[in-house]
Amino acid sequence: MRIRSIASAMAELSVGKRQIPLVLVRNLRARRYVLRVRPDGVARVTIPRGGSIQAAKEFAERHTDWLARQLQRIETQPARPAAWTLGSEILFRGERVRLEAGVDGAATTIRLGSESFAVAPKEISGNRWNASLPEAEVAGSPTPGVSAKDLRPVVEEHLRRLAEQELPPRVFGLASLHQLAVRRVTVRNQQTRWGSCSRRGTISLNWRLVQTPAFVSDYIILHELVHLREMNHSKRFWREVEHVCPGYKEAECWLKRNSSLLTLF
Repeated sequence: MRIRSIASAMAELSVGKRQIPLVLVRNLRARRYVLRVRPDGVARVTIPRGGSIQAAKEFAERHTDWLARQLQRIETQPARPAAWTLGSEILFRGERVRLEAGVDGAATTIRLGSESFAVAPKEISGNRWNASLPEAEVAGSPTPGVSAKDLRPVVEEHLRRLAEQELPPRVFGLASLHQLAVRRVTVRNQQTRWGSCSRRGTISLNWRLVQTPAFVSDYIILHELVHLREMNHSKRFWREVEHVCPGYKEAECWLKRNSSLLTLF
């Protein structure tokens, strides 16, 4: 049986001098209350099995200082365009790379840093893709009819395929190194988490990990692998994380600085 999250209630919360929407969501798989701030400024509390709406509200009220800092961070972040066009910069393996393109026969080659892949013109969203232009013209961002195309769908699909090829072998390799038994690895499109671990030994990872540096993706994998020993975030869990991944705090800092990968990129 699939366990789903069930929306429970909406309320308002006083944060400083303002009122912000507060969404309370029950999740039968959650083990604790979790507070997050969405990019639109809405606070969201996950209510674990056996939890209550009142306790969720009190939990949010105890963390209004944290909410204020998160809201300020969101408001001061530069706006990022929803579309990825030629010349757009995205994160790939921890580095900012510029999207470029060239033409190879009937196919268009998309380049992001050292990575390149071919797509058929019909795969590009927009009114038309002029594949007859020479590469020098296509690669320049001012190219009419090309730079305006939204490359995000095909680039994300390529990144997801990379993740599906690269992440599972890395999980099994690290699991073997630390003598842990993984039953299955899935690569998914989670919107609020980098990874998860089930009690049955399934590790689920976010495809966007291919946009992070290797030390960050390894940390996420090791974090989830440690859950095979400790299905919680106790002090013992974090001691084990530090044992298998001594630089995990640096990885945590990187993830906090680039949390928008899960929402805006």
